Amino acid sequence: MKNQMPGFLEGTNPLGEINEAESRLEKLKASFLNISDKEELFFKIIEFFPYPIQVYSPEGTSIMVNSALLDEFEISSRDMVIGRYNILKDPEVIKAGILEQLQRAFNGEVVHLKNVKVPLESFEELYKTDCYHIGAAYQDGTVFPILDENKNVLYVVVLMFTRKYKGKESIIDAQEYLKKNWIKDFDIDEVSRAANLSPSYLSRLFKKEVGVTLYNYYLNIKIEKIKEKLLDPNLSVSQAFAACGLDYNGSFAKLFKKNVGLTPSEYRKSFER
Repeated sequence: MKNQMPGFLEGTNPLGEINEAESRLEKLKASFLNISDKEELFFKIIEFFPYPIQVYSPEGTSIMVNSALLDEFEISSRDMVIGRYNILKDPEVIKAGILEQLQRAFNGEVVHLKNVKVPLESFEELYKTDCYHIGAAYQDGTVFPILDENKNVLYVVVLMFTRKYKGKESIIDAQEYLKKNWIKDFDIDEVSRAANLSPSYLSRLFKKEVGVTLYNYYLNIKIEKIKEKLLDPNLSVSQAFAACGLDYNGSFAKLFKKNVGLTPSEYRKSFER
């Protein structure tokens, strides 16, 4: 199985940092339009450049990743990427709709990519990273060729700017959706759409950050709503459950006792004088 790309992300760099990085990039490009006799220096500069960079052969195979990229995505070894990943054959590149743009860079053009989502789930599986704290990430990228004296492509360099991480925001979106839609049946697909993450990824991220599963978070909201209704003397216990979209004779009454330690009737009586 081919490795998926250690991607293009959108992150938290302020505009000033991006402009500074792009200025450095222009100097880098200008210095190495012809590097046939300067390869060692070229790769040293790439390695110490403070933003994630990946270098590809003319065929699209990764031949170098710098430390900034490894650190960005917590990839433990260059060997997991170099020689194993081909950007032009990556299904995630095709899915993102950027293959044609990348091919232009491999044909000698400078290409700018905007707002491309990083396939973090693929990262976790293929590079054994822990990206749960990120949630979702997007990148802008500048892709430019390094040419020899005959204008043939020697390398293609991809410089990435992480402009926005969306981790806590996704969790908040999921929580807000559940708080507003607690009366409905739990639907992981609906919650995931609200958070703009896949169901499996959101579930893992939510459990890691909040400490409970999405479903248990939903159940806790339901239980709190039932408690509120049980304190209304104008409602019977059955009516209190019905007001929360539940059947008192169903399984939720047992779940209520398991979580609260009292039956619904006992809970109501504990507040009676």
